[in-house]
Amino acid sequence: WLAPVQAMIIPISQKHADYAQSLAISMKNHNLRVEIDGRDETMQAKIRDAQLQKIPYMLIVGDREVEKGEASVRLRNGKDLHGVPTEALIEKIEKLYTTRSLELWD
Repeated sequence: WLAPVQAMIIPISQKHADYAQSLAISMKNHNLRVEIDGRDETMQAKIRDAQLQKIPYMLIVGDREVEKGEASVRLRNGKDLHGVPTEALIEKIEKLYTTRSLELWD
């Protein structure tokens, strides 16, 4: 909850940018601090940069996630969660931050 950026949305390619933008807007509407890494870099480079910045949640979005309305979540500690519905994801992160939990995920 102390992190300046609570989540980084990482679109796999430019064609996923619109979905990433809509996800960012939804998260910002829930008072979460989120950014989109829209650089023309590899996904691995974007993930590495977010880990170096100690961003707690990296939300990876690609074709499958756009189709299903989900996001793949990579936690700062390296744990991967695949196919998390966006509403459940936002609710979970919001709950962890409002309760000032030290846990990344249950």
